[in-house]
Amino acid sequence: MSNLPVVSHWIDGAERPSTSGRTSPVFDPALGVVTKHVGLADAAEIDAAIASAKAAFPAWRDLSLAKRQAIIFNFRELLNARKGELAEIVTSEHGKVLSDALGEITRGQEVVEFACGMNQMLKGEYSENVSTGVDVYSTRQPLGVVGVISPFNFPAMVPMWFFPVAIAAGNTVILKPSEKDPSAAIWMARLFTEAGLPDGVFTVLNGDKEAVDGLLEHPDVKAISFVGSTPIAKYVYETGAKNGKRVQALGGAKNHMLVLPDADLELVADSAINAGFGSAGERCMAISVIVAVEPVADALIEKIVSRMKGLTIGDGRRNCDMGPLVTEVHRDKVSSYIDIAAADGATVVVDGRGIEVDGDANGFWLGPTLLDNVPTSSKAYTEEIFGPVLSVVRVHSYEEGVDLINNGAFGNGTAIFTNDGGAARRFQNEIEVGMIGINVPIPVPVAFFSFGGWKNSLFGDTKAHGAEGVHFYTRGKAITSRWLDPSHGGINLGFPQN
Repeated sequence: MSNLPVVSHWIDGAERPSTSGRTSPVFDPALGVVTKHVGLADAAEIDAAIASAKAAFPAWRDLSLAKRQAIIFNFRELLNARKGELAEIVTSEHGKVLSDALGEITRGQEVVEFACGMNQMLKGEYSENVSTGVDVYSTRQPLGVVGVISPFNFPAMVPMWFFPVAIAAGNTVILKPSEKDPSAAIWMARLFTEAGLPDGVFTVLNGDKEAVDGLLEHPDVKAISFVGSTPIAKYVYETGAKNGKRVQALGGAKNHMLVLPDADLELVADSAINAGFGSAGERCMAISVIVAVEPVADALIEKIVSRMKGLTIGDGRRNCDMGPLVTEVHRDKVSSYIDIAAADGATVVVDGRGIEVDGDANGFWLGPTLLDNVPTSSKAYTEEIFGPVLSVVRVHSYEEGVDLINNGAFGNGTAIFTNDGGAARRFQNEIEVGMIGINVPIPVPVAFFSFGGWKNSLFGDTKAHGAEGVHFYTRGKAITSRWLDPSHGGINLGFPQN
């Protein structure tokens, strides 16, 4: 164990080994073994990271928009050329199959590309002669040092929701990745330095709760962006706000797919497989509940089961359809919900426990699981499972399905499958959820729109990337200007002295 590598921090444009003496294991989930450790920051390392970012801010803020944009474009080109390297790192530490890892990076790259053209969104407004000889104009300026606290499930994409926008706007960024899969963050920091980013503009601070609290409480950190579970999102929001920071804290989800009787069940079944089991269900936009408006449930379940039989589960480097879960502890927690559902009266149609896999027996395996007639009072329904467990709830009308979704605690994403345009239009208006799919199972918006849910899925009123992301990382300044005109003897031209 002592001979394994230790993932360092990235401070002042270089790797900096942790001196705290505390580490956390990093697993290869497909093998079930520790492959490295990651250093966990202490107070001194937290202060050093923030001091470095603070020192780099004035020069980065004052660098021309054109030069900042050129560096971000360089990063985009390097990322596009070498994203295969990053995908391999993601798969080795998270476990998702390589195609999922590449898909994650591609979606993150969309935000990088948005940031490449973001200068036009930093423009202010100008009104001439609002009073005699007086002009008013506005500017948008960066905040300073901002923190990003990202989850294990998308170690490349989720950070890229935030840091390209923040950096393009003129801020310096401290990224605290998940200690479960930290190497992607270091790889991206190294790539950004290669692209020409000045030292201190992008920092990676590895750590646990001590690092999170350090970012939340330090007066030199002006804003926090977070993605994770709802309890932690709420904690981050409350703690950051108490310390005077802007906070966007994206929490958990329980995403439903409403299937009307006129829907194309072949499309629905394919979508349920992809949205329920892609990335082993470890994503906040996974579909975890199919709300089937009768009489379609039996026919739909039959189609889903037939597709599940063709899925291969195994090592993500072996061209499988689904990989392992990220840790043994998380695998066991997800597995426990199958027992809970069965005890509460649900039918376990397909049980993913104990399946044969194309991989090492010690990997953290749980196959795709399908539950039918899940009671809405069961924890298997009310809680976020965050794994490859898909539940079916049967209802008897569109109205009953909408009420079921709207009465839930979460409001991240949802979808409706129907060939009735009127029903779809009504659904998008009536549903109390932040991101809606119409015959689209995972309605993650493109980068120039903004990502975020409602209710217990978002704390704070500003979503990620797009226009809302730009506004989050900048603040407005209005200037009222008057210049005395020498041709009039420098006299007041009519604007009141007071």
